[in-house]
Amino acid sequence: MNRLPHLVRAWSRCLGGSDGSAIVELAITLPLLVVFVVGIFDFSGAFNQKQKIEHAAQLGAILAGAQPTSDIELANANPDSLQPVVTVIFNSLAADGVLPLANQGTCKTPVAASSNSLLTWNYQISGCSSVSTDNLNIAINRGATAGSGPVAVGTTVQVQFPYRWRFNSAIQLLFPGAGYAVVTTLTETATVHNQM
Repeated sequence: MNRLPHLVRAWSRCLGGSDGSAIVELAITLPLLVVFVVGIFDFSGAFNQKQKIEHAAQLGAILAGAQPTSDIELANANPDSLQPVVTVIFNSLAADGVLPLANQGTCKTPVAASSNSLLTWNYQISGCSSVSTDNLNIAINRGATAGSGPVAVGTTVQVQFPYRWRFNSAIQLLFPGAGYAVVTTLTETATVHNQM
């Protein structure tokens, strides 16, 4: 059935009493301890990055809600009122260490939206990670409505950025070949009422 206790006792006898059993116990528990420590570190890093992305989305939504809507038209591919919003989100993430600081590498705020539909503009910033497919995505919806009674028009800002897990390499110490998703896209959304 379970041969692990028999193996521990056999190794203990071979290595000479209690000193040998301590080495065997250490050999069994050390990989588990490493996995737990790396897991705690990695999950706390993911939670910390999620909080920073949420903060950036909130700052962007507050600024976007205060921007005038005079330049918001369906045909306008790049309203001037949205450029400060993208810049604030980008600078917040750079200041918090999620993105590299501005003017380092190719990670820079975009000058134009990558796409727009109805009242939503999408901005995609690439080059913010060592992996070319890791993009910062910002979606700004200036026509968000809430409620079923009187319609309140607001702005919704959604920020997406991938988190690369380190835990996968630690789990392979215990189970070679085992793994899980190495990347998780963290998505945070904030909504405010339009002021103008």
